[in-house]
Amino acid sequence: MISGSYKITKHYQAPKSIKKYTVKIMKKTKQSVVGIALIVALGGLLMGFDASVISGVVGFIETQFHLSKIELGWSVSSLTLTATLAMLLAGPISDRIGRKKVLTYAAILYAVSAVSSALAPDFIWLVIARMIGGLGVGASLIIAPMYIAEISPAKMRGRMVSFNQLNIVIGISLAFFTNYLILQWGKSDASLAVALKFNEYNWRWMLGLETLPAVLYFFGLFLVPRSPRWLLMKNRKSEAIQILERYNTKEQVKSDVAEIEQSIQSDAKKEKAQIGELFKPALTLVLTIGIVIAILQQITGINSVFFYAPMIFEQSGIGTDASFIQAILVGLTNLVFTVLAIAFIDKLGRKPLLVVGVTGIAVSMFLLAYGFNSATYKLTPHAIESLSVDLNRDNLNKLTNIEYDSDVLFKKSLKETIGEAAVKQHESELITATINMNPTLILIGIIGFVASFAISLGPVMWVLFSELFPNRIRGLAISFVGLINSGVSFLVQLVFPWELATLGNATTFLIYGMFAAAGLIFIIKVVPETKGKTLEQLEKDLIKR
Repeated sequence: MISGSYKITKHYQAPKSIKKYTVKIMKKTKQSVVGIALIVALGGLLMGFDASVISGVVGFIETQFHLSKIELGWSVSSLTLTATLAMLLAGPISDRIGRKKVLTYAAILYAVSAVSSALAPDFIWLVIARMIGGLGVGASLIIAPMYIAEISPAKMRGRMVSFNQLNIVIGISLAFFTNYLILQWGKSDASLAVALKFNEYNWRWMLGLETLPAVLYFFGLFLVPRSPRWLLMKNRKSEAIQILERYNTKEQVKSDVAEIEQSIQSDAKKEKAQIGELFKPALTLVLTIGIVIAILQQITGINSVFFYAPMIFEQSGIGTDASFIQAILVGLTNLVFTVLAIAFIDKLGRKPLLVVGVTGIAVSMFLLAYGFNSATYKLTPHAIESLSVDLNRDNLNKLTNIEYDSDVLFKKSLKETIGEAAVKQHESELITATINMNPTLILIGIIGFVASFAISLGPVMWVLFSELFPNRIRGLAISFVGLINSGVSFLVQLVFPWELATLGNATTFLIYGMFAAAGLIFIIKVVPETKGKTLEQLEKDLIKR
C-alpha cells in the first residue's frame, strides 16, 4: 500500500501547471483585494486632509472675518463636533443601507464641504461647511476600516485595515504640503497663478483643493463591490457568493460564507449590552483605564499641533513661509513614526511604547514651555523701519526699546497702541521683528512631541481599547470612551487660540506637559501589558467578578 500510494503521488506530481495556475489566481486575488482596500482607504486620506488643512487657513480667516479667539477655535473644532455625531450614527446606518453607500455619501459630503468652505462669504457659512465635512469624516473613520475588514481574506486583514490609518497620516502630511505650495504659488508671477488668484484667494484654494480627491473617491467607489457580510445580513446570499468568488476559491468561499452566517446568527441571539453595565464594579479598572487614556490622548495637545502648526511656529518669530515649511516636517514625522509604531507594537508591547512615548511628550512640552518662557520682545528703531508701510509707525515709536518678557503683555501693548485689527493682520511680522529666542528649540519640541505621540498614544490607544473590554460589551465600551475622546478633542481645539492669547505660549505648553506627566504616572502604575495575551485571558485577569 505504501509503495502504491507513492506511485500514485508520483504519477500526479505533473500538476505543476495547476500549481502555477493556483499561484496566479492567488496573486490576482491579492492584487484585487489590495486595489479595493486602497480605494476605500482614500476615505482615510480625505479625513486626514480635511482635518488638518485648516491649519494653513486660520491666520487668514482670523483677519478677513475679524474673528475672536473663540470664534477661531470654532472654525477648527466644528468639524470634530459633527464627526462625533457621524461616528455614532454611521454604523447603524450602514447596517441598513450598506457600507458602500455610506462611503459614497461621505465622498459627496467631502466635496460639498470643500466647495462650500472655499466659497464661504462669512464665518457662519464657513463653520456650517466644515460641519458638513465633519459628517464625512466621522462616517469614513468608522465605515472604511469596517468595509476593508469585511472584504479582506483573514491572512491579509491586518495589513489591509492598516491602509486606512496610514492614509489618515498621509492625508495630514498632504494638507501641510499643499498649504505651503499654494502659499508659494500666491507669490509667483506665473500667468496661471495670477489668473487663478492664488495670492488673493490663498486660503480658499487650500480648502477647495480637497474637491479633487473627493471626486476621485466618489468615482473610485463605483469599482468597489458591496460588502459580502452586509449582503449575507440582508439574505442576499447569491450576490455575496459572486463577490467572494472573485477573490477566493469556491472551497474557501463555502467555508467563509458558513462562518459569516454562523457569526450573524450568533450576533442575532445575543442580548444588546446596556450602558449601565459599563459602571458595574467588576469593570471599574478597565473603564478607568479606557477613560484616562482617551482623555490623555487629546489633553496633551496633539490636535492643537496638527490644526494650528503654522500658528505655533509663527509665535517663534520665524515668519509665515518658514512656519508652513516646518508644518510639513510635522506631517512627515507623524507618518514615519506611525509606521514604526505599526512595526513595533507587537514586538515591544503596548505599555513600553506608551511609557516611552508619553515620557517624550512630557519632555517635549516642557521644552516648548522653556523655549517660549525664555523669549523677550523688543521694538528697536531699526525693527520699526523694517515693518510694513501700512502700520502706524508713529504709534509704534511709543513702544521703542521697551523689553517685554511675556508674549501676552507684548501683544496687549501692541493692541492698545495700534489696534487689534492691525495686530491680527501683522502679528507674524511684528513677532519676527521683535522676538529674541531660539526657534530651533520650538522646532525640536514640536517634532519630538509629534514623534512621541505617533509611536504611542496615537495608535496604541485603539489597540488597547480593542483588548481591555470583555467581548459582550466591547462595542459599547469603545463607543463610550471614543465619545469622551472626541469630546476632549473638540474642547482642546476650541480653546487653544484663546489659551495662547490669554495664558501665553509658555503656560499653554506647560499645562500640556503637566497632563502628560500625570498620565505617565498612571500608565506606569495602572495600565497592564496586553501583548501576547488572548482576549479571554485578559478578561479573566482584568475583570474582577
